[in-house]
Amino acid sequence: MSMMMSWLMLGQNARFEQLLRQPLLWLLAALTCPYEKADMKLSRKICVLMIFAASLNMVMAALAVSRCHAAETLLVPQQYDSIQAAIDRARPGDAVIVSAGTYRERIRMAEGVTLRSAGQHDRGQLGLKRAEATILDGGGQIGQEPGVAMAEGSVLDGFTVTNVGVYDDALWQKHHATSGNDQDHDHIGEPGVAGVAVANVNCHVMHNIVHHVGYTGIAINGNETQSANPQITDNICFRNMGGGIGFMDGAKGQAARNLCFENFFAGIGHDNASPMIVSNVCRNNIRAGIGISEGSCPIVKGNTCYENRRAGIGTRRGSTTRPLIEGNDCFENGMAGIGTEEDAVPLIRGNRCYRNKMAGIGSRLHARPLIVGNTCFENELSGIGQESDAVTTLINNHCHHNREAGLGFSACLNGRCMAVGNRVLENGKVAAGIQAGWTVTLSNNELSRTGGLPPIVMVFKGAVVTLDGNVIRGEGVAGVRVAGQVTLIGNTMEGLGVRKVGPPNFAVWALPGSEVTMANNTIANWRHGLFASGAVVSAYGNEIKNFHQTAFSIQDAVLVGAIFDNTVHSDDENAVIVSRTVKTGSVRGNRMVRGDRLLILPDDGVK
Repeated sequence: MSMMMSWLMLGQNARFEQLLRQPLLWLLAALTCPYEKADMKLSRKICVLMIFAASLNMVMAALAVSRCHAAETLLVPQQYDSIQAAIDRARPGDAVIVSAGTYRERIRMAEGVTLRSAGQHDRGQLGLKRAEATILDGGGQIGQEPGVAMAEGSVLDGFTVTNVGVYDDALWQKHHATSGNDQDHDHIGEPGVAGVAVANVNCHVMHNIVHHVGYTGIAINGNETQSANPQITDNICFRNMGGGIGFMDGAKGQAARNLCFENFFAGIGHDNASPMIVSNVCRNNIRAGIGISEGSCPIVKGNTCYENRRAGIGTRRGSTTRPLIEGNDCFENGMAGIGTEEDAVPLIRGNRCYRNKMAGIGSRLHARPLIVGNTCFENELSGIGQESDAVTTLINNHCHHNREAGLGFSACLNGRCMAVGNRVLENGKVAAGIQAGWTVTLSNNELSRTGGLPPIVMVFKGAVVTLDGNVIRGEGVAGVRVAGQVTLIGNTMEGLGVRKVGPPNFAVWALPGSEVTMANNTIANWRHGLFASGAVVSAYGNEIKNFHQTAFSIQDAVLVGAIFDNTVHSDDENAVIVSRTVKTGSVRGNRMVRGDRLLILPDDGVK
């Protein structure tokens, strides 16, 4: 027996097995070769060796089987009084199955162990029935350990985790009432005692309900040198004093199909982390539905964020914060559907932002977003709004039926925007309203509105705007009303009908102190192509059709670049190209087309 144990111990070394078995088989083959003068003694030796080799093979096979541990199922409370006792006994691959009940303990998971509540996937009132019925109660303020500490390769499936740390309902109510405006959010992402803690391990947290925790419900931490890929799926996190789910410290992984609501900060928060955030629902959180900051670069795709007290999705804090925000639905939030600020550089693409209390998409405080292919409608302010020195690029967005503006630019010191290929239709006041401090280029956009008196585009004093190749269509007092500085090149400006009397109806209205340059535009169905009073104006190469009496009406204006080489169309014998009250500047080379006649009028139609 002692010899057998020695062989077993030696057999634990796979290399030893290989070295030992092969020579014995060679010896057996040599000894069993036929001999002409074999005697009985040799035959007995051969038999002994054959028996020994067969026994050794059986021992080796037994050793191989012993190393492949068969997964076991450990039952709580049937076999173990506590969950932790069962986990401590479990080996990798084992499952600990917990019957319904309340367990007042905090859990340290073991490597490769699955902890699962007993039952099937039947739905309860909020989550799975088995998750609602199997409760891990952390005991409140006692201890600094998380409700559940995950381990490498572990699985947590179907529990309610609650009462870890202190939930402060009075504080929650206070900040909910003020939409988080008085919150000190500088410490978001600082260490705390989580409901479920994932400390840079590969694991799976699923089908759990985590609520009334004094910190973040599910906290995922990584590190800069080694990044795990935890999966956080199908959980429900609410009324936690941090975020519902938080990714921090370089964490990656994925959060999918989770429901996060009424958390103290964001539903899902990021602090220097870059996971995949896919198909989650985040609602009624005190701050953003999904918050992204401090150098985070997550992919945020296909989520639904609504009725959050601040933005549906918010990005902030630094030029290294560069998320991809794509294909999300953000609606009925207390601020913007998607908001970016504090130098963040997100790519915001293909989202639907509607019925938010502020802009559909808002940028401020030096943010530099690229905003592409989004649909923004029925928001209380602008479809896409910019303020406080943001630098924005807007491409192929559709902004319609917003209460104030399709594209809004609030006064700032030095904001910049390039807007290309956007459709900005039927917004309540203006398609684009551009206030002081902005330098904006609008190129190849469709800007239109039917009804109402406001202009289609309003440029305020202190703004510098280039309009290039746009279609500007509608009615109101003007297609473009200018108090700042505007250059219009190659635009099509279509009125919906000439209003001969009553409120103004000008393609371009240059207010006192403004500067307007018009070149190669096509203008039709406005009372005047240009009406200027006390402005610096020049116009050349424009074509104007179906106007009332005067194509260019200049009152007390200075013609810097002159009015020349324009073509106007009118069958009215009394129509003129230019009407002005002062003789400054140059008017030359303009043409009047009446039917099939091209006329060069004396003094170019000036009166």
